[in-house]
Amino acid sequence: QVRLVESGGGLIQSGQSPLLSCVASVRTFCMAWFRQAPGSERKFLGLRNLRPDGLYYAAAVEGQITISRDVANNTLYLQLKSVKFEDTATYYCASATNYCSADEGTYDNWGQGTQVIVSS
Repeated sequence: QVRLVESGGGLIQSGQSPLLSCVASVRTFCMAWFRQAPGSERKFLGLRNLRPDGLYYAAAVEGQITISRDVANNTLYLQLKSVKFEDTATYYCASATNYCSADEGTYDNWGQGTQVIVSS
């Protein structure tokens, strides 16, 4: 299975724009970001696929985040723009072998997550 390791989280001051990273052990067809706020369900943020080449954001967060992928280094990035307290959550990276969608069930592997705590 694919091993995914997220990093870049921590205690972030309101207004900052942290860059989260997800490094995969091997190249995969699709990689995506999700987040789960305390006491809430996990929500899809966006994805980056290779076949066909594409980038997709959840409408609720488009404009607030930027997802990019370094294919050569099997790394997916998530840039959070000017975070607010509401962005406090555990951010998860996931990969899919055959399909690419916003559904959690699409993904074969998940990272342990990186926690972002926004102080205001």
